[in-house]
Amino acid sequence: MNGNFYQNPTFPKASNNSSPTTPPGNISYQSTMPLEQSLIENILRLNKGKKVRAYVSYPDSNEWRDKVYEGIIEESGRDHLIISDPNTGIWYLIRMIYLNYVEFEEKINYNVDYSDTFD
Repeated sequence: MNGNFYQNPTFPKASNNSSPTTPPGNISYQSTMPLEQSLIENILRLNKGKKVRAYVSYPDSNEWRDKVYEGIIEESGRDHLIISDPNTGIWYLIRMIYLNYVEFEEKINYNVDYSDTFD
């Protein structure tokens, strides 16, 4: 890598003087996860289970310069997207740093509530 690639911006978290807690066994991890401050990550999380095409560019690769991954959104994190292809059974872990954009085949959920994120 030559360092000539896009860096995801980071934002400082507001201090609320509380420590994270482990959810009880009967509560799903996803429902207790706080919304991150990355809007793209939140949109991908809100649309978990939907079919997408993820357009990715690897600037330092001659063989894989531009690639399209098709599949179902399984998970999304601050620095990654996981999609699975139901036709092949292959799962892809895609670093957000290489993600250009995502196409959805249906209407997307976009209701992100930041009201308690910046307290």
